[in-house]
Amino acid sequence: MGSSERGEIERIIGHTFSQPDLLERALTHRSYRASDPSCFHNEQLEFLGDAVIGLLVGEFLVREFPSWSEGALSKTRARLASARSLAEVGRRLNLGRFLRLGPGEEKTGGREKPTLLANTYEALIAALFLDAGLGVSARFLRESLIVPAFDRSPESLAASDYKSALQEWLQARGLSLACYRIVAETGPDHAKTFSIEIEAAGRVLARCSGPSKKEAEQAVAARALERLREETPTETPTRA
Repeated sequence: MGSSERGEIERIIGHTFSQPDLLERALTHRSYRASDPSCFHNEQLEFLGDAVIGLLVGEFLVREFPSWSEGALSKTRARLASARSLAEVGRRLNLGRFLRLGPGEEKTGGREKPTLLANTYEALIAALFLDAGLGVSARFLRESLIVPAFDRSPESLAASDYKSALQEWLQARGLSLACYRIVAETGPDHAKTFSIEIEAAGRVLARCSGPSKKEAEQAVAARALERLREETPTETPTRA
């Protein structure tokens, strides 16, 4: 990594590394070893970064929302630290531009792959932690991940997951569980879109698409649950 490129990524992060090799390692995918077998890649830093992110997000939530239940805290932390969330941050920071990739990953669009972007962000958090400690990594995490996420409603981050909510709704009424079916897969391998339909209460209720099976299933479960609730009359208490 050249000095000008390192200076640019350090400006984005807001930190000048005293150990530049940590920054270079954080931005090195294992595929790059095909070009330089002696280099260190970022998988160990990903491992450490995952733990640091979990700790810092958990600390933030406990301090900011002392009245929240453990369940709400856990769900919010899981969503903030999810691969999707971290990939969004990596894309917003343009981390793919700075990645060191092998020829194969380069050809298959590795710089835009959500998994690589999420992993690189984790590795970057770990590199900051090792270079400057928890305070610097916490500051960067707040600015890049937490503050943008909380521009939306905090309550929406803590909301129940829709597949579980739908299952509970169906079970409470003695109905069979929902069935999810992939009806289409479109796009290249590194940027697929999945279309999924859901059958529940004896019929197909909705069809939705998303960048992963998990996200498409959540979206279609939310739509199905909304439809079922709209169709179900509100029960009123019987007067004596």
